[in-house]
Amino acid sequence: MRKALILLAPVCLFALAACSNETRDEAAAPFGEPAAEVAGDAAVAANEESAQADAPSRSGAAGELAALSERPNIPFTLPRMAYAFDLGFRLAGKDLVPLQQEHADMCEALGPMNCQIVSMTSSGEIDEDIRGELQLAVAADKARGFAKVLSGAASNAGAEAFRANIQGEELSKSIVDTEARLRSRIALRDRLQGVLETRRGKVEELVEAERGVAAVNEEIDAAQSWLREQKGRIAFTRMTITYETATPGSSFLQPIESALGSLGSIFGVIIAMLIVLGAIVGPLLVGVFGIRYLMRRMNRVPHEAEA
Repeated sequence: MRKALILLAPVCLFALAACSNETRDEAAAPFGEPAAEVAGDAAVAANEESAQADAPSRSGAAGELAALSERPNIPFTLPRMAYAFDLGFRLAGKDLVPLQQEHADMCEALGPMNCQIVSMTSSGEIDEDIRGELQLAVAADKARGFAKVLSGAASNAGAEAFRANIQGEELSKSIVDTEARLRSRIALRDRLQGVLETRRGKVEELVEAERGVAAVNEEIDAAQSWLREQKGRIAFTRMTITYETATPGSSFLQPIESALGSLGSIFGVIIAMLIVLGAIVGPLLVGVFGIRYLMRRMNRVPHEAEA
């Protein structure tokens, strides 16, 4: 009996140790869940905590971007530019004036609110060099498009564009300064007029105030006229179109023809020089020979008397 108990004692101790291990695992796992599942849930919880820790930084960056996008735009003023277009076309002499007339008609077709003819000139003969010029005032928002239309009409007429320039002048600072000065002059005029209306002060002071009002009114009128002119330059672009006769292609007879054609001018220059020389040297020669003749004549008279 004792032997059996001695043999069963190790078995019982081993069973008790196994039960104690299971009890510790069950205590570590809440609600009787397996230990492996508890370990997995712990890892997930750790990841969630780290994600929650990183969330404030990400939300802070997103908030800053949203705040930047919601900020009002910084106010600014667009530059006030006055533009000037300079176009040049070269074509045959017989087609120059018709193209100039066509461009003028295209301007009038836009109406006076969009295009106005400032001047139109042409000089020369058809067989010789012809030069023409057309100046237009075109609405600023239609200037570039109208320039393309003019170039297209010139290309259809066989013209070659040899110049296309656009120049701009910024008038923002001068306009702002003039407007500020105008406001100060108007305020000064109002104060002087207030002095005149109250009639307070000496006669000399009132007379001086009237002169000051007249001088300030002149400055105000000059500033207002200048502002209207500058704003007109901004609203309407000055467009200058130059037309020239195309140079014909070179050939074998062209140098000979040009040389023969220049002979007349060369002979004319030579004859003109001879005329000038004759007008200057002729009287001198007459005077010299006249003096020599008189001296010889005077020398002969004593010899005749002695004989």
